[in-house]
Amino acid sequence: MKTIDNILNKITMYRVVLYELIGLLLAAGILGYFGLLSYTPISIFFSSVYILAICLTVNKIFAWAYDAPSNPESTYITALILTLIISPALSFGDSNFLILAFWASSLAIASKYILAIGKKHIFNPAAIATVLTAFVLNLSASWWVGTAVMLPFVLLGGFLIVRKTKRFDLVWGFAIAAFVTILGLTVINGGNIISSAMRIILSTPFVFFASVMLTEPLTTPPTIPLQTAYGILVGILFAPAIHLGSIYSTPELTLVLGNIFSYLVSPKKKLTLILKDIEKISADSYDFIFTPDKQMPYRPGQYMEWTLAHKGSDSRGIRRYFTLASSPTEKELRLGVKFYNNGSSFKKKLLSLKRGDSIVASGLSGDFVLPKNKNEKLVFLAGGIGITPFRSMIQYLIDTKDKRAVTLLYSNKTVNDVAYREIFDRAQRLFGIKTFYALNRIDAKTIVEQVPDYKDRKFYLSGPRGMVTGFENLLQSLDIKKNNIKTDFFPGFA
Repeated sequence: MKTIDNILNKITMYRVVLYELIGLLLAAGILGYFGLLSYTPISIFFSSVYILAICLTVNKIFAWAYDAPSNPESTYITALILTLIISPALSFGDSNFLILAFWASSLAIASKYILAIGKKHIFNPAAIATVLTAFVLNLSASWWVGTAVMLPFVLLGGFLIVRKTKRFDLVWGFAIAAFVTILGLTVINGGNIISSAMRIILSTPFVFFASVMLTEPLTTPPTIPLQTAYGILVGILFAPAIHLGSIYSTPELTLVLGNIFSYLVSPKKKLTLILKDIEKISADSYDFIFTPDKQMPYRPGQYMEWTLAHKGSDSRGIRRYFTLASSPTEKELRLGVKFYNNGSSFKKKLLSLKRGDSIVASGLSGDFVLPKNKNEKLVFLAGGIGITPFRSMIQYLIDTKDKRAVTLLYSNKTVNDVAYREIFDRAQRLFGIKTFYALNRIDAKTIVEQVPDYKDRKFYLSGPRGMVTGFENLLQSLDIKKNNIKTDFFPGFA
């Protein structure tokens, strides 16, 4: 698993999805060549090119019309999903395919711009497009990817996506709710439970839907409890026997209804941020200070997805997830970023920004926030640039005069790597928030010495994924209960 995580750590979430979709189409082409799938490699290739060409063209038109940053990576993903759920062309003149694929592709891309409130799109693009074509054109997606012969490839890719996004609660909530609902209806109708269960897995897009479609970050709720509720709701509606009059449940309709719930319980804003200043906060880390075009309420420790369009983007794309280093009490939004030699094209572009340049941020999410119980004693355990959520929290405590029992253990390689020291020192003077700066590895001895009552505290862990895993193992060796350990996570990490 460590090898898998090391690989996933080097790839953005969107690239994992993109590679999975490409892999599925390649697998389908090979299976088709050997007659194990109903479609030939030529028909799959033609369908892919046709849908991709339409999606790219329509996206370019809407990006120009709306003066919005163009995101080809997102367009590729939408196009490939549509290719996997719309039956490939039976021939170059297959009118049903040509009409359905044209309108579904056009509507999917258009929905990102038109069906958006506050610059944030509401629906999964592929889902809303195929719902509209089904109702208006009476042409439906077949979800041909959900066949037994494709299942091994869908399972492998789906596992990697869910592991990368850490959406296990969402997927399990969906899976359990779907199985309970479908099998319950089977019993009521006198059907065979075993054959029904096998059919769900082998003859429906169940796995593809759960791992690829349901986990899309921009249309899922921001916190784990809400994500689980979202999964359960969609799982219940996923049962094909559920209907309203003559309208029966389909995967795409189910997801669209779930998206409405997600939108209602999620932050609504997509921000355009103007760079005000850049401050060096350590040897190789900088604070980017942005002025938002509108105010946005958030909780200290939450993160957002940041989009920075630039030419020549590398394999990591034009989007990243970063924790907000600022406090909700501050007018500007701060983004703390660490830079490395031979860094990504995204970070190079970010570092080259000038005052007045803009960046787009959306998808406010995260459970890594201060507990509601102000009497709960806390330990913040940070490594490197993982200090950013704690900068947000401690600045918030200072500004709101919220005195809490907090100890910060902050690990870095050298003194020059320490960031935000003046804020932590101020918090110690004002409220007695203790900070211990470790210039080596934090071990069990350090925790016992610096936090004598460690067994009575809740630990918050933030830093590179490998470091956080090491912290978790260390705390477990000290018999810290799992429910007293909270880790920072956003989809950019595996």
